[in-house]
Amino acid sequence: MKEPKLSMSEQKSLPDTSKPTFDKDKVAVIFVLGGPGAGKGTQCANLVQEKGFVHLSAGDLLRAEQNRKSSQYSELISKHIREGTIVPMEVTIALLENAMKESIAQGASRFLIDGFPRKMDQCLKFEEDVCGSRFTLLFDCDEATMLSRLLKRGETSGREDDNIESIKKRFRTFVETTMPVVEYMESKGKVLKVDCLDMPENVFKVVKGKVEVALGI
Repeated sequence: MKEPKLSMSEQKSLPDTSKPTFDKDKVAVIFVLGGPGAGKGTQCANLVQEKGFVHLSAGDLLRAEQNRKSSQYSELISKHIREGTIVPMEVTIALLENAMKESIAQGASRFLIDGFPRKMDQCLKFEEDVCGSRFTLLFDCDEATMLSRLLKRGETSGREDDNIESIKKRFRTFVETTMPVVEYMESKGKVLKVDCLDMPENVFKVVKGKVEVALGI
């Protein structure tokens, strides 16, 4: 006997039984946000060294995929990086999920996801499909300081987006599309804000203290 087909309205009324790939009670995900040049990478490296986190930089994963010769996304990613705009979320989320799977297979359970989510749809999609975040670590820094840091980095980084035109586009993108993510997380009481104008070692003392309290580690 054939199963009766459900109408579209009946299908929509069914409860959603899908679950994220990873259980947030077993896998700790911290989103790390801040304007370009705020010092996210430096502080993530410190947390990796002292607290055993796995640091996943959305930007680094995208650049690696861009440079992979067989990648179907290389040209698309290159265009978005050059223009300071946001790569389609399906690409970024897939790269992050695959990187998490590889690390979890090796015993990892704590992740710093750096430079992500940059838009609300990325945030909601990641938490729905991949893993709910514990909180967002927000590095706060004024644009003049970030611009100075990025131009200095651009002298040696070789990154195509470390030029003043791309940097200004990235600032604008952060304010217009990423700050709503921060405000959403703040409404849920899930933002730890850190002023990062001080010397990196002093900033890390604050970061370390906040993370230890939030995760109980």
